[in-house]
Amino acid sequence: MAFEQPLPKSLSPSRLADFQTCPRRYQHASVERIAQPASYATAKGRFVHYVFEQLFALDPPDRTMAAARGFVPAAEEHILTTQVRSEINLDEAGLAQLLAETDLMIERYFTMEDPRTITSEGIEMRVGVTIEDTPLFGILDRLDRDEQGNLIIVDYKTGSLPNRNYDAQTFANAELYAALCEEKFHERPTKIRLLYVSQGETIERSVSDVVVKARATSAVTAWHKIKRYYDDGDFPATPSKNACRFCSFTELCRSQGVPVPPR
Repeated sequence: MAFEQPLPKSLSPSRLADFQTCPRRYQHASVERIAQPASYATAKGRFVHYVFEQLFALDPPDRTMAAARGFVPAAEEHILTTQVRSEINLDEAGLAQLLAETDLMIERYFTMEDPRTITSEGIEMRVGVTIEDTPLFGILDRLDRDEQGNLIIVDYKTGSLPNRNYDAQTFANAELYAALCEEKFHERPTKIRLLYVSQGETIERSVSDVVVKARATSAVTAWHKIKRYYDDGDFPATPSKNACRFCSFTELCRSQGVPVPPR
């Protein structure tokens, strides 16, 4: 079939992950742009990210725990829209839980680093580059400078700690961000720092030339496939228990004859 919608103008790390997990998921989400309802986890993630974004918009001396907590009402207004509340069935008990979890993450964050001492090149930084005719785009939570002047990619995580046996998957998005930064700023970040604010723990990984090049090559290869599938009018489905477990399009795929495994 021919798609009525145009091909997206760029490929982000999250959309690349969609495509690598299942090309059909990419088709539904990025080409057909079928709306995906919010979940409690995604709403909480956006909520907490909003608080920290506002915190780092302040001058360094003003980045206190009280200031962070002061942005919670604004997060309620901007993130918990009527539509989001409906999609996640947020009642008073659910809101109380979200607010309590957010407060705990704010408290734990301040045991992980002192934001008054942080020097950032950008907050929620939008970076778009082209690598080998592949348009790439990403939004970095933070791009910091350490005391030695090195760039550090910092990403907030509101979920549980990952299994360290799967670090390649855990750091995949951020390593592609490193490739974007190197192309954009002609300087490669030296470290990736993931702040698991729900647990109060940080995991880091050094950025290597081999990995950055591999992530960029993987994105270029995927983009070529995306263009080919788009021209063919079909993105193949690759159902699996892991791929389909958290996918929003399982019922649509079933209606199209895709053998979606039971959850």
